[in-house]
Amino acid sequence: MARSNSFSKREIEKNKQQKRKEKQQRREARKLQPSDTFEDMIAYVDANGVITDERPETNLVDQIELEDIEISIPPKEVEEKGEPSGRVDYYDEAKGFGFIKDSYGQNKYFFHKSNAEYGIGENDLVTFRLERGPRGMNAVDVKMLK
Repeated sequence: MARSNSFSKREIEKNKQQKRKEKQQRREARKLQPSDTFEDMIAYVDANGVITDERPETNLVDQIELEDIEISIPPKEVEEKGEPSGRVDYYDEAKGFGFIKDSYGQNKYFFHKSNAEYGIGENDLVTFRLERGPRGMNAVDVKMLK
């Protein structure tokens, strides 16, 4: 038995020596290969946003004057006049709350029955005011349109 242990130890040591030699050969091969230069690693972006290896020509770039830049706020798509209006999308009389879908957009606003007229139901057209609540904008002073 002692002989088989020493045999496997010799094989293991032999494999370790072989791996060291291979690693040393790979290291030397890397040293002989020419490494990438800094110029080879640089990439440029041309006027169209395409990445290239060649430096773009600077004379093709348009010069922009500071006075030509206009900064403005785009106009609002829908100009709301007066109180916002909408349709009651959902209302639960037993629980005492509902949601109003804004007629100018797709926004839905929560309302509680304490902030609404008596007799409001689903699909009624209403006007309301908006107030910020703990979970977002809430509709208050909800009144039916006549």
